[in-house]
Amino acid sequence: MLDDIDRRILLELQRDGRISNQELADRVGLSPSPCLRRVRILEEAGVIAGYRAVIDQEAVGLPITAFVRITLESHGQEIVERVEAEIRGVAEIVEAYLLAGDQDYLLKITVGSFASYEDFVRTRLRTIPGLASIETTFAFGVTKTVSPLPIRP
Repeated sequence: MLDDIDRRILLELQRDGRISNQELADRVGLSPSPCLRRVRILEEAGVIAGYRAVIDQEAVGLPITAFVRITLESHGQEIVERVEAEIRGVAEIVEAYLLAGDQDYLLKITVGSFASYEDFVRTRLRTIPGLASIETTFAFGVTKTVSPLPIRP
C-alpha cells in the first residue's frame, strides 16, 4: 500500500525524473536517507518501472504521428500472440493498446513524412499476418503531452 509520502514521491518523480534526492526529500518533507530508501523500495516493488527522457519528435525528424486501429481476422491465441510479437518488434510503433469494441488494437506510430508512413504501411504493417483491417487517423497537433498520472495524496 502506498502512503501519502510515497504518492508525493511518485508525483514529483513523474514531473522530473532527474530531480536530486536532496530536492525530492525537501519537496516531500523527508530527510534524504529515508527518501532514497522509499524510492528504492518503490523501484524494487515495480511501482517505478523505469526512467527515460522525453524526446521532441520534430527535433529528431519524426514529425508525423498516426493513430492506427487494426482489426484481426480472428482471435485465436496463435494469431493474437503472433500479431502482438510483431507489434512489439516494430520501432515506428511507439505505443500499442489492446481495445474493447469494434477494433482490436490502437497503435501510435511516428514517422518522418507521409511518404514514410505509406512505405511503413506497405512494407511493415500490411505484412503482419492475421490483420483484417487497418484504419489511420493523423494527428495535426498536440493538445496535451505525456502527463504525470493523477496520483493524489
